[in-house]
Amino acid sequence: MKIRTTKTFMPVALFLAAIATAAVSGQEASNAVKAVQLTGMPGVKANAKGILSVENGNLHFVHGKAISDVSASVIQDVVSGSDSQKSVGKTVGTISMAAPYGGGRVLSLFRSKIDTLTVEYRDADGAFHGAIFTMPLGTAELIKRELIAQGAHTTAPVEQAGSPHSSSSTAPNKEQKQ
Repeated sequence: MKIRTTKTFMPVALFLAAIATAAVSGQEASNAVKAVQLTGMPGVKANAKGILSVENGNLHFVHGKAISDVSASVIQDVVSGSDSQKSVGKTVGTISMAAPYGGGRVLSLFRSKIDTLTVEYRDADGAFHGAIFTMPLGTAELIKRELIAQGAHTTAPVEQAGSPHSSSSTAPNKEQKQ
C-alpha cells in the first residue's frame, strides 16, 4: 500500500513543481521583450536585434555580447506608438520585382503591425541622445509604463491598462451594436 501511494504521489508532486517553475520563470521574463534597436544606444550597432527590458531603474538592451544601459532618471521623454513594416522583404522582395506586369509589387501591400518606442535622454556630460526601438505589437506601452514607474519622464499621456490602442469614445458604440 505504501509503494502504491508513493507511485501516485511522485507524478503529482512533479507535475505541481513543473507548474510552479513555469509560473516563476514566466514572471521573470514578463518584462523582457524581443526588440530591434534602430539607432541610438551607446555601444550597439544600428538595426541590432536583441532583448529590451527595464531592470533596477535602467533601460537594458542586450545584443549578443553588447550590453547597453540608460538610467531611467536621465530619460527626458518616452513615447510609444504603432507602425507597420513590410512582411515580405530583402531577397524575396527583390526577386519578386522581376515578375511580369508588376505582379511583384503586390507583395509590398502585405504589412505587419509593430510597436515603436522612442527614448530621449542625456548622458553624463549632458549631451542629448535618442534611441528608437521596434517590437511586437502591444509591448511598447508596457515598457513605457515600467520606465515611468522607475523615474523616467514623458510628455505623452500614458494609455489605460485595459485598452491599449483604442479610445474610450468607441467603447459605448461597440456595446450598443452587440
